[in-house]
Amino acid sequence: MKKILMVLTSVSELGDTGEKTGYNVAEAAHPWKVFKDSGHFVDFASIKGGQPPSDEVDTDDPIQVAFTKDETTRAGLYNTARVDVIDPGQYDAVYLVGGHGTMWDFPDSEGLQRLVASVYDAGGLVGAVCHGPAGLLNVELENGFRLVQGRDVAAFTNDEEVAAGKDKVIPFFLADRLEEQGARHVSAGVFEEKVAVDERLVTGQNPASAAGVAKEMEKLFAQVIHQEKAEEQHEAEALRAEKDAEKTAKKQAAADTEH
Repeated sequence: MKKILMVLTSVSELGDTGEKTGYNVAEAAHPWKVFKDSGHFVDFASIKGGQPPSDEVDTDDPIQVAFTKDETTRAGLYNTARVDVIDPGQYDAVYLVGGHGTMWDFPDSEGLQRLVASVYDAGGLVGAVCHGPAGLLNVELENGFRLVQGRDVAAFTNDEEVAAGKDKVIPFFLADRLEEQGARHVSAGVFEEKVAVDERLVTGQNPASAAGVAKEMEKLFAQVIHQEKAEEQHEAEALRAEKDAEKTAKKQAAADTEH
């Protein structure tokens, strides 16, 4: 079992428009189901802590409904920890949930930047979907390079912002900012699914890509688990060989004494 931390926005309003926003429920719910069905543990955090705001729940989506009714999930979302106080060593992966609110509080959160860098530097996975990749901006790894530098990254596109009617509201175009920081922004058509995997960084373009991001992260987890089991088996075989050698040496010593 692996531990995954989902990080959510604390922004409840789109700039000064008065329009309500928050984390995208679908982008949290569908990965949550993938991770949960695989037996992993999912925890929640947000930029400011407490109960994060959310977008509307699609009641026609049974996965979103199950997510919002799950008692463990409800408890976790009721009072999330601030990213600043999270111990990254507790988690095998961090997943950045989207929603337009992230454009205002993800990029400049030093706590989030430290968390993401620490998880990745320790060999963990980093996932993000839609506007969640705003939390990848300004993340610097211990080798001095930005996390997104030279990597394929999928995120909400400029055309999708226009189609959603948010191009005049957002503080910047996410795809452009990612490219400015050295990422190779990859995309499919407007609102079509697109998932990019670059080493241990997995990103998705839009809500339709959320489950796909989690599935690709799950594939990487499976590889890690397989490697861990192989290493455990190798250690067990080495220990068994050592014990067998000790027994053989004792028998030989006893035989030599008799003679």
